[in-house]
Amino acid sequence: MVLEKINEINDIKKLNADELDILAKEIREFLIEKISVTGGHLAPNLGVVELTMALHLSFELPADKIVWDVGHQAYTHKILTGRKTGFDELRKYGGMSGFPKRKESECDSFDTGHSSTSISAAMGLVKARDLLGETHHVIAVIGDGALTGGMAYEALNNASHLKKNFIIVLNDNKMSISENLGGMSKYLNTLRTAEFYTGLKSGVENTLLHMGGQKVAAGLKRTKDGIKQFFVPGMLFENMGITYLGPVDGHDVGAMQRAFQEAKRVKGAVLVHVLTKKGKGYEPAEKNPSKFHGTEPFVIETGLPKKKKEKPNYTDVFSAALCKLAEKDEKVVAITAAMPDGTGLKKFANLYPERFFDVGIAEEHAVTFAAGLAAGGIKPVVAIYSSFLQRAYDQIVHDVCIQNLPVVFAIDRAGLVGSDGETHQGIFDLSFLATIPNLCIMAPKNKQELYSMLRFALKHNGPIAIRYPRGQAYEGLEGFREKIVYGKAEMLYKEKDIAIMAVGSMVREAETVREILKDKGMNCTLVNARFVKEFDKEMIQQLAKEHKLLVTMEENVSTGGFGERVMDYVHSAKIDLAVEKIALPDMYVEHGNVNILYKETGIDSETVAEKIIKVVEAN
Repeated sequence: MVLEKINEINDIKKLNADELDILAKEIREFLIEKISVTGGHLAPNLGVVELTMALHLSFELPADKIVWDVGHQAYTHKILTGRKTGFDELRKYGGMSGFPKRKESECDSFDTGHSSTSISAAMGLVKARDLLGETHHVIAVIGDGALTGGMAYEALNNASHLKKNFIIVLNDNKMSISENLGGMSKYLNTLRTAEFYTGLKSGVENTLLHMGGQKVAAGLKRTKDGIKQFFVPGMLFENMGITYLGPVDGHDVGAMQRAFQEAKRVKGAVLVHVLTKKGKGYEPAEKNPSKFHGTEPFVIETGLPKKKKEKPNYTDVFSAALCKLAEKDEKVVAITAAMPDGTGLKKFANLYPERFFDVGIAEEHAVTFAAGLAAGGIKPVVAIYSSFLQRAYDQIVHDVCIQNLPVVFAIDRAGLVGSDGETHQGIFDLSFLATIPNLCIMAPKNKQELYSMLRFALKHNGPIAIRYPRGQAYEGLEGFREKIVYGKAEMLYKEKDIAIMAVGSMVREAETVREILKDKGMNCTLVNARFVKEFDKEMIQQLAKEHKLLVTMEENVSTGGFGERVMDYVHSAKIDLAVEKIALPDMYVEHGNVNILYKETGIDSETVAEKIIKVVEAN
């Protein structure tokens, strides 16, 4: 096997030309085999095998720097930089990350995880290079989906001023996670090769300048630019001051090597447009690339998941609830930022296509667009992952909440999400959202309550957020269905001495904590907080009458979270009640199984019960 020869950085340069096609095939087989066991990002990685090989053949790593936008397409890069053995523990706790990590390899020049950052980060590396008097190459690899993000355009605008070489590789597979939408996608569909024209233009200009014909060259340049504007759609980039090369077949290693060699000679920013096929080499992924963008373990022969989903997850519950509520109210619309499948809005889009808006990877636009809809009398629901909502903080503050507009934020993947690691853990939203005036924040204890909260939210006359976790929806506590009233918690089990007030996903964990304490002969009240902002202060006052200790539980970082707000209230109101805060530590939580992460971060039921027992015994 050729792949067996790849064990260290730059081993690919030792192969002969005949071995490269074999290597590409073997890498795909390797990725399919490994990801079928561990899960991971399959389709994006299958699409960039040859592109990655061409980059490694054309540049000198680790001296040259490659920045991978998002980074979920860097598996082949990891193989070619000596990390092949790490795939057995891919995305597992303590194992290899599914994204580039500087601490993992000197060939990972920048940590990534969110989209549209690569050009900005790479420009920083370019300027650092130039300031230090170094001469290595810097390459930003960005997908056409990520190019819809506003940050990418900000970076392109600044890249146009560069005087020294900076290479941008546009990996164009017509996909983000789902199929791309919008003007840039349509524009890229029109592009065709300009390789001959670009070469001719440079040759003519250089000849004339050598002969002293500066004025003639300048005039000819203006004429040719006008002609090129008419004939070559790639002029969008050229007009920004960025040399355009391509499009190039992203599965032809030789063609890409030639393009990269030409790109190296450009003084300034140059964009190499590469056409690839997401999921290439594995039929199920080619047919359904969005399904295999990020996949759980699967059967290679069929592409079907190894573990059959028997019960709905929270995303499924949200999807069904929204569709049902939208049936009764034609003013309800749904917005997603390039994730109709991930957020559960695909069904809504099929049922109500005129009321569904996929804005692409543009979270900031999604929020302000929703604000405009709300100002116009519509009821927008913005479905977005917790970690991605961070990108639209200013828009939530400035465009939604200052005007007190009735926008509903359906925050998926809130809390620990597991294998994608630090960049995707949704553990900050309670903290950063709670700082915003006018914004109401809720969290359901189970699937039934998610439906009830969504119905409540659509009637609420102001901005409101519902956060719910990844994974199977909890079906316990089904008999507790107290009507939702603004700012009011729900009493589940009323006793005395110890009270637990838990938020959302932590109610389930708190149930187990209560059972452990009961087995120890302790009394324990359990309260479903429901509202994080505004939380139920009257409930806390009532608890203080018959309880000595109040324990708050949340799947959010400690600083600025629910527990901290409760502690502040108890202290400021001079309530005679001890408060113990259970929350995630103020740290970035690495990738791994969620159950393991619960234990490692100290929010699992056994650890929490032990903490409470120690507190009680100490007093």
